[in-house]
Amino acid sequence: MHIVIYIINLSLRSKRPGQNVIIMTEEKKTSICETTKNTITGTQTCECADNCCENTSIQTTTSRIIFADRFDHLLARLGWHRSEHRVEPGLYRLGDPDAESPVFASANYTLSFDALRSSLAGIDAWILVLDTKGINVWCAAGKGTFGTDELVHRIESTGLAGIISHRKIIVPQLGAPGVSWPEVVQRTKFIVEYGPVRANDLPEYLKTHTATPEMRCVKFSFRDRLVLTPVEFMHFVLPTVAVAAVLWFLAGPIAALAAVSAVLSGTVLFPLLLPVIPTRDFSTKGMILGVLVSLPFAYVFVTTPGLPMWAGALSAAAALLLIPAVTAYLALNFTGCTTFTSRMGVKKEIFSYIKVMAGMAAVGVIAGIILGVSRIMGVI
Repeated sequence: MHIVIYIINLSLRSKRPGQNVIIMTEEKKTSICETTKNTITGTQTCECADNCCENTSIQTTTSRIIFADRFDHLLARLGWHRSEHRVEPGLYRLGDPDAESPVFASANYTLSFDALRSSLAGIDAWILVLDTKGINVWCAAGKGTFGTDELVHRIESTGLAGIISHRKIIVPQLGAPGVSWPEVVQRTKFIVEYGPVRANDLPEYLKTHTATPEMRCVKFSFRDRLVLTPVEFMHFVLPTVAVAAVLWFLAGPIAALAAVSAVLSGTVLFPLLLPVIPTRDFSTKGMILGVLVSLPFAYVFVTTPGLPMWAGALSAAAALLLIPAVTAYLALNFTGCTTFTSRMGVKKEIFSYIKVMAGMAAVGVIAGIILGVSRIMGVI
């Protein structure tokens, strides 16, 4: 199955828009240089004569999203070869841009790049793709790969100053934490303009270059949370299957179902119910959800016919300890995907709750081992 997906992905990737490279011949370089010169003053010496015509290439892309793109998006959402969903960094031509056309900065993560270009349908523009190691704009800004140094490097290495007549580059608002506009101005003479949060607001934004409060608002809707659940679950699917198989052998199908339910509640149910679960901390939110999920299993274990009272109580205790601990841990892991948390807040949660989760899990595992050994020995 893995080989089939790999072959399909490889064949489709070659058909993705945006991979056609236009090597700038002397004729093309001259054309761009003359356009810039004539647009600026008509007599000014071409700015790219010394620094941008050497080894310069411009790639071309379109605003059309084809099946190959959507298949790539699906694989990215499933966490398939996570670091391979990227486009080549550099300068891209969208439509038929000239020296006056706007310039947009993007991450080289395919979902970020495709969201930008598809939102610019009918607009001639330049897209400057930064090397964010295949990470989206927001996360890359936090890591520093969508940052000042990389932006400056791409402006200089692509010879952007010699291709456009203005000195303005539009950066996504979520990239702002990584980009220092005063430093960019100082080092390149380019002005950084922070665009809206969502790429689909760009056509309206370009009319006035002013973002409305709605455009500046960071949302995390049900749909936003839903599309994150597959990759969250896929990270844990193999360990879940392994644990469920062992539990099926040692304690039966109900125990195996409990293990699967714990993981599903932490990776799927928790993101979907995030805003409605009480408390502020993700760990306690996950603990509450885990307790609710564990109650039916605890009831089934306690009321199982023919099971000794002590075994039923121990089984219920294991469920009440392990399921909330696993769900809380997975909920804490989800902090990196949300707009609700900060670095300091996550660190505080880790130090406050991780020992509690570990303690609960340890006691629950011990209870499970006692039950498993008892079943193998025929005690229960």
